[in-house]
Formats: sequence, structure tokens, C-alpha cells
Amino acid sequence: MSSNPAGQFALSRISPSALRTIIPLAALALLLTVTLWLQPRVMSYFGWTLLLKFSLPLIFATLSQLCVLTLGDVDLGIGPFISLVCCIAATMLPGAPLLGWAALAVCVLLYAGMGVLIHWRQLPSIVMTLGAAFVWLGAALLILPSPGGQAPLWLSQFTGWRPPFIPLPALVAVLMALLGHVFMMRTALGVILRGAGGNQAAIARAGWSLGVIRAVLYGMAGILGVIAGLMLTGINTTGDPLVGNQYTLLSIAGAIIGGAEFSGGIISPIGAVVGAIIMLLTGSVLSFMNVSTDWQLCLQGGLLILVLSLRAFTARRGS
Repeated sequence: MSSNPAGQFALSRISPSALRTIIPLAALALLLTVTLWLQPRVMSYFGWTLLLKFSLPLIFATLSQLCVLTLGDVDLGIGPFISLVCCIAATMLPGAPLLGWAALAVCVLLYAGMGVLIHWRQLPSIVMTLGAAFVWLGAALLILPSPGGQAPLWLSQFTGWRPPFIPLPALVAVLMALLGHVFMMRTALGVILRGAGGNQAAIARAGWSLGVIRAVLYGMAGILGVIAGLMLTGINTTGDPLVGNQYTLLSIAGAIIGGAEFSGGIISPIGAVVGAIIMLLTGSVLSFMNVSTDWQLCLQGGLLILVLSLRAFTARRGS
């Protein structure tokens, strides 16, 4: 006999897609509470701006990873790709903007082409993107062997812009979450893109080309990766061929914590943005507690396991 039938009934009324947003939002609220308790000075415009500053590149990196996860693929090259974009932005964009934008456009085309090659040759995405990671890293080192260069003035001004009332990182987070949700969850094209990961046979029977869909999603991932690299360059004001390496695992963790599934077809753009901020705040909270960097990585991994376990538990209870 159930001890709490009312609670089970209420849980069963919540859709799985809603739970994928509620769980990361609850985790974010908890992290924000702990952050404010440890550092009350964060409760100010300047404090929020400083705390969330590096969420700008992480949000776009996580959304880039989400595009690939939509197909059930995993991108192990997004970190080095962001580093390559940083090197291009810090060396070519200031003095030769046309050449710099052309190079960034080629990067996006190569990302889309990578998706076509994965589909055409039926290659494992992990192997392909891991190989591409070495290509991105090698190209970054050729362009900028050591940290240096200078971010374009307009880029530094944008990342340093302070809009009224709402800090720029929070404004970008809300905007990208809403845009991603509307596009991927509320439009016909979004349904088709998600369907390619959830039920490829049905999409193919409907007459859609899976190769084109994969190229579109990988192209979108490339565009978002370029934006992530530009944001990181604007914040750091210089380029670095190794600066983006951390974003590979952070983007995967952010997307999965936010509700995406490795099986494909099940995603949550709002949850991905929230997951990116959760990963950022976790590191900040642990730093406030004087936890060493080595332990921070362990605890961030533990947070990922905890959220996934909670999601699986609530899914079983709801069913």
C-alpha cells in the first residue's frame, strides 16, 4: 500500500519533458542559495556580472553540444574548435577582418561537412569528432603557437557591455534559452531535427534526407561553437590555442544535466542553458569553499551522477 498516493499522482501528472526542466532549475536554485550564503556580496549587479562572466562561452558551447546530442552523437572536438576560433579571432579579425570571417565561415562548413561524412560512411561520431579535435588543435597551434594576439575592439566592448538592470550574461542566457526552446521544441523544423535522433526510420519514410539533417545540425553546432569562441576571446581579450579544451567535457555535462539523452531525440534547450550555468556555479561554489581544483573536478562529476540518478528515479516513479 502506497504511503503517499497523492504525491505519486501529482508526479505522474508532470510530463517527462517538464521534469527535464524542473530538475536542473531546482539544482540551479540550490546552487544560487549556497552561493549567496557563502558570498553575500554577489547580490549586486557587479557581483552577478563577475560571477556569470564566463557563462557566455559555456552557454554557446553547451548548445553546440546539444545540437550533436540531438542525433545521439557526441562531439569530443568542440573544445579544441573553440580554441581555433579564439586564435582566428585574436589574429585575423583585428587586422584582416574579411580574411578572419572567411576563415570562420570555412570552420562552420567543415563542421557541417563532418556531419555529412559521418552519415555517408556510417562512422562513429566519437571517433570522427575525436580525430577532428586533433585537426582543430593543430590548426590553432599553426595560427598562434603561444598565447597572444588581440581581440577586436568591438568584441571586447560587447563582452564588457553592461546593459541596464540585467547583467549581460543573464540576459544572453534567458535569450538563448527562449530562442532555443522556440526553435527546437515549437517549430516544424525543430520537430524534424529532433525526430532524426529519435526515430530515423520515420523521418526517412516521410521523405526527409538524414544526411541533410545531420549536416544542418552539425552546421548549427559549428555556428554556436564559433560564437562561443568569439565570446571567450572577447572576455580574455587575447587568443590561446589551449584555452577551450575544458569546454568539451563541460558542454557534455551541461547538456546532459539539462535533460538531454545520449540516445538522441530527447533534448531541452532551456535545460542546457541552465546546465551550463550549473557547471559554472559548481566550480565557483567550490572555490568559495577553498576546495582544490582536483577535488572540484571530482565533485562536478559527482553532481552529474546525482542529477542523472535523480532523473532516472523520478522517471520510474512517474511511470
